[in-house]
Amino acid sequence: MKTLSAKWSQFARTLAAWMLLASMAHAGTASAQDAPHPPIPDTLQQRIAACTACHGVHGEGTPESGFFPRLAGKPAGYLARQLKDFQDGLRKYGPMEYTVRQLSPDYMREIAEYFAAQDVPYARSPVPTISAEIRQRGETLVMHGDPSRQIPPCQACHGSQLTGVQPDIPGLVGLPYDYVSSQLGSWRTKTRATVAPDCMAEIANRLSESDITAVSAWLATRELPADMHAQAAGSVTPPLHCGVLGDKGDGV
Repeated sequence: MKTLSAKWSQFARTLAAWMLLASMAHAGTASAQDAPHPPIPDTLQQRIAACTACHGVHGEGTPESGFFPRLAGKPAGYLARQLKDFQDGLRKYGPMEYTVRQLSPDYMREIAEYFAAQDVPYARSPVPTISAEIRQRGETLVMHGDPSRQIPPCQACHGSQLTGVQPDIPGLVGLPYDYVSSQLGSWRTKTRATVAPDCMAEIANRLSESDITAVSAWLATRELPADMHAQAAGSVTPPLHCGVLGDKGDGV
């Protein structure tokens, strides 16, 4: 459970992002006589300012809060798909929906390619105290799945090292426990979705709450591989009952 200070920290970051967006919108619509400040430069760094306010200067995320995920190094196809899902209302989070509302497909792709190219160190995030039994359950689900409930192993889609697969499947290792568990929960509550076939929605609804805790905790504590880059395209063939996952940019 998050501490009160951590919750306030998350709130402060979100509020700061909203204030930045509001100021940028005002600057873009103010008339010349009402705008004493110099015009905002049309540069990529300026245009991604709303992103970096929450996700870090290089998209490294905020692992200390467990709230804003890492963008750096994730496949560009995946990042572009998420921006489109926020824009289309398939994925719900007010600040993100507002940020991408007026963005063109080319603009969103440019943002996605920028963060995909960032290569910065990973930092560990806080994890809850769990029993050895729960930790073992998490490892079993991630690496082997549960065939009796038609739950495929996470590595079947996210790669043998769980670092993702180009061009559309994100890595899972290095993500905060709170973020992974909240996203699995979002698929269950239908506040996160993607275009069909939405494999993760099906899988998440086959997981129990204790499964989600186990998977999220094991992923958050797993030793990071030496090479954190996503695997090459075509190196993984997703399970057939999940649909053509690699073409749809699914995942967390």
